[in-house]
Amino acid sequence: MNNESQTTIIDAMFKAGAHFGFGRSRRHPSMSPFIFGMKNRVEIFDLEKTKDLLIRAKEIVRGFGKNGSQILFVGGKSEARQAIRDAADKLRMPYVTGRWLGGTLTNFKEIRRRIDRLQDLLAERQSGGLVKYTKRERMIIDREIAHLERFFSGLSLMKEKPNALFVIDPRHEHTAVSEAKKERIPLITLASSDCQFGDANYPIVGNDSSRQSIEFFIKEIVAAYEQGQTEKLKT
Repeated sequence: MNNESQTTIIDAMFKAGAHFGFGRSRRHPSMSPFIFGMKNRVEIFDLEKTKDLLIRAKEIVRGFGKNGSQILFVGGKSEARQAIRDAADKLRMPYVTGRWLGGTLTNFKEIRRRIDRLQDLLAERQSGGLVKYTKRERMIIDREIAHLERFFSGLSLMKEKPNALFVIDPRHEHTAVSEAKKERIPLITLASSDCQFGDANYPIVGNDSSRQSIEFFIKEIVAAYEQGQTEKLKT
């Protein structure tokens, strides 16, 4: 990547507000090397270092795209949910935008059983197969479908454990991070100053609380995956 392109990335990150961290009292010690300074009691990230981390993460994601690997997108914060869902839908990837269910990775067999139950019920309802039940039974089934959709609809494409997780705010998604580490599944994260840098294999240090910043980094990850897909088609 040439100097002009790198400057453009830094300008785009600055425009998105990616440089804003939290107050010094919230800083995790491992994030100290990435702090450039402070403005209005808010710590400012060194975007030169963030750029290097982003480039490294994108290179890994590009490889995933080239190999057709599956990435589970995780972002339960209100600022991240829509962008995570849109990105996953664009790449046809699984996602979690609500509460992470314990065992999603460490007890995947049971999670997959619940996903299959949801898909069976939806298929039966769509085909008109629920007419054989009483009105009360259909009401109970509809409630079950609504409950399963709330927790499992985003995971329907996950037939087996994913090849990687992309997580917005690993501190907020600590259960997902813990399970991925136990299962030795690579972690790519967008992490602010209150997060532990070493929690992820490929952390990107930046603002994980602003919708605009989150959307910027998600789009970069999506573009990297799509680049890998394009390269695969050319080979």
